[in-house]
Amino acid sequence: MDQTHASSPLAGAVHDLATEVVLALRSGDHLATVCGAAGIDEENRTGIAAARVIGADLLLPSVLYGRHPHPGDVAVLDRAVREFPPKPGAPAATAWSHWHMISTLQRMARPPGTTGTTGPTSTTAATGAAGTYEEPDAAWLEQAPWQSFTHQLSVLAPLAVPAAPSAVQRAAATRAVDLSRGFVRAVRRRDWLQAAGAGRWLAAIGGEPATLGLERGLDFVELMGGHDPRVTLHVRAARLMAEARAR
Repeated sequence: MDQTHASSPLAGAVHDLATEVVLALRSGDHLATVCGAAGIDEENRTGIAAARVIGADLLLPSVLYGRHPHPGDVAVLDRAVREFPPKPGAPAATAWSHWHMISTLQRMARPPGTTGTTGPTSTTAATGAAGTYEEPDAAWLEQAPWQSFTHQLSVLAPLAVPAAPSAVQRAAATRAVDLSRGFVRAVRRRDWLQAAGAGRWLAAIGGEPATLGLERGLDFVELMGGHDPRVTLHVRAARLMAEARAR
């Protein structure tokens, strides 16, 4: 682990998990265990908290490559869902992140011995045998100014994946120009994590102005902000989705 990024045990664990996700995205190795490589299992509370920060991106290599996730990674994400549900009055973005973690677990793999939901939550409810879930409210996104819209979407960048429709994704698809403006603003402000998240959304939904130069913009964001593996994670995800759309 790079100690320059480990200002706390949690920050170090987040850095290590994000780094392992990036390595798995680059290799495409569906047998790799992100959590195991980072020295985290479902009994490691700091690691579980870090998995909550990374969210559903813990299983991103399996999502993008269409392969079964490692059981150890599924177990850690499932534990994070159960250990860190949104508190009453939590921000809407937290509710959406939690919802997406559960929906990703249900879509990708159910941990052995579980049925229905992955655990009790305050934001989701089973709706039928298909294992779908009620989404949190997203009306606030539709009315948000483009600056705060971009900020919130970058926080929710793990939702920017194919084959995972949501109200957040639909809101993003109708505001590609606003996201493009937000991407440029984030680059100018040197907010590389926000720029990477916005760029990931644009790669997922398309519709950005041709003059934006998203591909070169993402290259620049990775060059300048790549010391943060979360930036690299979003940029790599964006490239993989853009490549898939171009086929």
